[in-house]
This record gives sequence, structure tokens and C-alpha cells, in this order.
Amino acid sequence: MGESGKKLKVAVLVTEYRYNSHADVILGRLLGDFAYCPRVEVVSMYTDQVPDGDMSREAADRCGIPVCPSIAEAIRADHSGGPVDGVIIIAEHGNYPKNEKGQILYPRRRFLEETLAALDELGRAVPIFSDKHLAYTYRDSRWMYDEMKARGIPFMGGSSIPYADLVPALDLGRARSMKMILVISNGGLECYGFHAMEVLQSIAEFREGGETGVRSVELIRGGQGEVWEAMDRGEWPEDLLLHALSVYPDLPQVHPRTSEPDPAMYRIEYADGTKAFIIQFKRLHEHWAFAFRDREGRIAASRYDNDLDRPFSHFERLTRAIETFFLTRRPPQPPERTLLTSGMISFAMDSLFAGKKLETPELMIQYAAHPVLEGEE
Repeated sequence: MGESGKKLKVAVLVTEYRYNSHADVILGRLLGDFAYCPRVEVVSMYTDQVPDGDMSREAADRCGIPVCPSIAEAIRADHSGGPVDGVIIIAEHGNYPKNEKGQILYPRRRFLEETLAALDELGRAVPIFSDKHLAYTYRDSRWMYDEMKARGIPFMGGSSIPYADLVPALDLGRARSMKMILVISNGGLECYGFHAMEVLQSIAEFREGGETGVRSVELIRGGQGEVWEAMDRGEWPEDLLLHALSVYPDLPQVHPRTSEPDPAMYRIEYADGTKAFIIQFKRLHEHWAFAFRDREGRIAASRYDNDLDRPFSHFERLTRAIETFFLTRRPPQPPERTLLTSGMISFAMDSLFAGKKLETPELMIQYAAHPVLEGEE
């Protein structure tokens, strides 16, 4: 509850709201779906597109919430007696063009620009949650981060995957002396590659001394066995791959090069010398796993046990974290993590397009990790 004892009022801005979309599993919960009891009140919605199977109009009618014709009107929320106390941006899914790098041009920066313009007019600086990465270019991501920071706006973003349980359970304090890490991922290079960056960073940021930034990024699509040939040359650690694979309970007992001849690979070099590798398979598994080696040579491995079908419990945990963020104005992880992972996936796509490793002085982003805020009301 807010200081007045009333629920905080929230505007939710989405690209589209359909079954199993991010709007469905986040906004739907805030409207009482999934047997969820929200702690904030959605008072207005904006939808950029209305696809076949749209759920927004029925939900709005059922809950007595207007679907506003503009973002500014959703934030002003005149129908509710005054402006909102928080904004949720879910610019994921929808019919948007792709650029030459294969990135979907979701309008995340436009949504934020219109949000900031409305808040500026009202003289307000309310918390903002923006789903997944900030934008498809680092330039836009940096602009978004800087504009919110300049206004003193509390910000939360990122992936839902790090909210899932680690199986087996793992004390991330063991990552303090980590020097090398490998993450197993799946799916599309940008949309799922971002989840992999968040998995990576949710562990890597626990290194002793905190996060000091990323020196270079490279993405190899695979093809002709290129990734496996690099492994044979010792360019990335097969032993970490095998340890990460060991946490999956149902994989066939064969080397993945047999079933996945052409995975993609991301290579990340951190400013402190730590090396990271993401092996992105097409169909091996739908959970994200990882293994890391510390300076003494010890290896730890685990996976994020995200639901693969409804009710997607990791999205329930994310939604709870969003509400706690609005109520406390403190994000569950530093916003610099979202800026860094946004830059990492953006430069990875640039690297693939350029066909070479990219030095990334722009990503010398420093921050200290802090734990997820649990149990705060």
C-alpha cells in the first residue's frame, strides 16, 4: 500500500496482449489471473497493436479499466482521479519489422520517450519497469538509462529467468573468485540470447570487487561445425560445458556435438580478465544452465528451473518483484545490470553482422551486486 493506505496506481503499456505473451503473464496477474492477488492497482492500459486473439479489450471491460488511445493519457489517468504512481512497459511480441542484423525493432525507446514526456509535464518521477532489455541498440539503451537517471526515476528491467529456482541449489557466494563461466542457452539469437546474458550477469556480478565492465563481445552463429572446432582447439572449455550439461536430468548420454552440430557461441571478455562463453543450442534443452571455475580450479554448476508452460511461476516471482519495487522504489538488482546486459546483446548482434570480435569501451560499466529484496511489503 502507499502512504495513504490505498493501492498504488499503475499504468501498463504493451505492444500486444494475447495468450502467453509477456503482457498475459505479467499484466494478467496484476488483473487477478493465475489466482494472483495484486498489491497494486492497474488503472489504465495502452496497447500499440491489437492482434488476432487480443485479450486487452475483454480484460479491460471485465476489470473496468480503460484502454487509452495514447501513452500520455494512460499516465495522466484522469479517469482515476489523478496520475499514476508507477509505469510498466512490456514492449515484447507484436508485428514489428526487423533490421539487417535480424533484430526486431520493438518500440521500447519510443514508449519510454512518451512516458517521460508525460511525467515531465506532470512534474512526477515515478518508478518504471521495462521488460527485458532496454533497446535493440546500445545508443538507445544508454539514452534511456541516462534520461531516467537524470530525472531520479527508479528503474527496473531485465529477464524473468533469474527469478527461477537454481537446481541444484547453489550459493552464489562461490562465484566471488570466479575466473571463467559457461552458460547453456537456446532459441533465437537476440530474444533468447538476452536471457542468456542475464543468466550470465546474475552470476558474474558476484565476483569479488563487483562488476567492472566488459572489454569485448563476439558472436559466432555456427555453421560447418565452427563452434566445435574452436572447442577442439582449446578456445573454449569443454569441461565446463560437460559440467553444465550434468545438471539436466533428461538429456541423452551423448556429446551434444552429435545432436547439435551448429550451435551459436557468444564470447565475453570482462575488464578484470574473467572470460565467459554462452553456447546457444537450437533444441537441446529449454532451461538455462551454467558452470563456472574459480581461481582454485573448483567447478560449480546449476540451472534455472523455469516453467516451460503455464503458470510460468518465474513470471509470478517477477511480478511480485515489480510490485515490491513500486512499493519501496528500490529495484531488486542495480539498473546498471540491465544497461550492461542490454549493451552485451546489442554488441553481440553487431559483432555477428560485422563478422568479428568487437572491443566495447562503452561497456566499462561498474556496479556492486545486491541481493533480491525478499519479503518486503
